[in-house]
Amino acid sequence: MTVIEKLKWRYATKKFDSTKKIPSEILNELLESTELAPSSYGLQPFKILVIEDQAIREKLKSAAYGQTQITDASQLIVFARIKNFGIEQVEEYADNIADTRNIDPKVIEGFVDVMKGTVNSLSEEQLAVWNSKQCYLALGFLLFAAAQQKIDACPMEGFDAAKFDEILDLDAQNLSSVVIATIGYRSEDDDYQNLSKVRKSKEELFITI
Repeated sequence: MTVIEKLKWRYATKKFDSTKKIPSEILNELLESTELAPSSYGLQPFKILVIEDQAIREKLKSAAYGQTQITDASQLIVFARIKNFGIEQVEEYADNIADTRNIDPKVIEGFVDVMKGTVNSLSEEQLAVWNSKQCYLALGFLLFAAAQQKIDACPMEGFDAAKFDEILDLDAQNLSSVVIATIGYRSEDDDYQNLSKVRKSKEELFITI
């Protein structure tokens, strides 16, 4: 299948086959693909939780309005932004750059100052919005990588973030849940897989200037 064929194959899976689990090597590839997603300045101001524990997922299901994907999918992925994101996180990232590329930290001082200036210029609310957007970029890469492997997925915003944070003890980790996705294998009786994909026409969607 071509890339386009695989993207046409995928859909937001509503019913998963709870008996099927994603092989570890494929799961690791999906997670690495998500790790490689772009983010502003490369800061990755988020954490990605891979929830497999069934008891925890049962609790999360109640905080997601009883949606069965939460418990039936192979894994539940939670994208959580780092709260109180600031200079400390920027400096940690700068250290990572210097170590990874084996360079003198002074070489990137200008770049680091730009990042600090951006972070300092944003209010707490603006930082929350900015960092949440980075979560969605990572989510997009997960969905794309899943389609390439013919792994089913369902991005989900229908959940009570405050309850998720409480169940997963995210506040103590300086995190706040933003968006979630379930990944696994579609159930044969999920009627949604047989529906035609509805999108705007190219003429309506694209504007070439």
